[in-house]
Amino acid sequence: MGWAAGSGVVPILPYVLLPLLTAALMTFQDPAGDARGDGGYILPQRPALTESMLDLRSFSVQTVTQSGPRTMRLIVGLGEIGNPWQAPSGFSANVSDIFVRTSVGGIRTLGDTGLQVRGSGGWHYHVRVTGFGSTLHAAPTEPGGAATLLEAPSVRVEGTNLVIDTAIPAGRYAYWVTSSVFSPLSPGGVMRPSESTSPLALQAARASGPTPVDVLASADDAQAFTTGTLAPVGETRDRQTLTLVGLGLAGLLLTIWATVQVWRRPASLMRTGQ
Repeated sequence: MGWAAGSGVVPILPYVLLPLLTAALMTFQDPAGDARGDGGYILPQRPALTESMLDLRSFSVQTVTQSGPRTMRLIVGLGEIGNPWQAPSGFSANVSDIFVRTSVGGIRTLGDTGLQVRGSGGWHYHVRVTGFGSTLHAAPTEPGGAATLLEAPSVRVEGTNLVIDTAIPAGRYAYWVTSSVFSPLSPGGVMRPSESTSPLALQAARASGPTPVDVLASADDAQAFTTGTLAPVGETRDRQTLTLVGLGLAGLLLTIWATVQVWRRPASLMRTGQ
């Protein structure tokens, strides 16, 4: 519906759409049917699991405003929500790990997943979601320091999505996302690959392989399971670095301009004297 200039009627539509547009920051899709690690992982048979319960299908990022500052909502889409361990949350098949890069620096080891960051930078926040509890850690501020445990995220199931509300301040960030097999008997709740042929094990060709059975990556990117590295998705540029570079270029241009002005000044004075 239109509005007439000068009529005193405020255009409502833009004000209605603006929160919707700013809330949804970005969504990333992941290929279906690839929750097999390097392609050779065999899922445990007890309790019964299906590949789709562990299969990453999408990852979305939103900002939310509740009682305080705007924070990040992370949405992990799976092929299926499974609850083989009968968790009260309604899901217990997988462990979702989300590593968040907010600025320069950070930690390059992606927790206990057996993966490293590909490219520059590292993570500043680590979200781990299981059906029996979730955690949020901030990266150490000093080399060798311990990560800081922050307010636990709240998690709910919507369809085949895990909706995770965190205390991470709102912003445009980069992300590494993985899905692993949950096990209440393993450290951190993550089942590690094993060369065992037991129906209770996550069978793999090598026990030292990464723990995730699926990672957020393009269909042609298999480096997580060949080189042990994972590239981020999202805003991967260092804004602080770009800002410093821009300021440096601006300073250089200003210096050149000032130098040219100094050179031109004596010539101008000489012509005036003649």
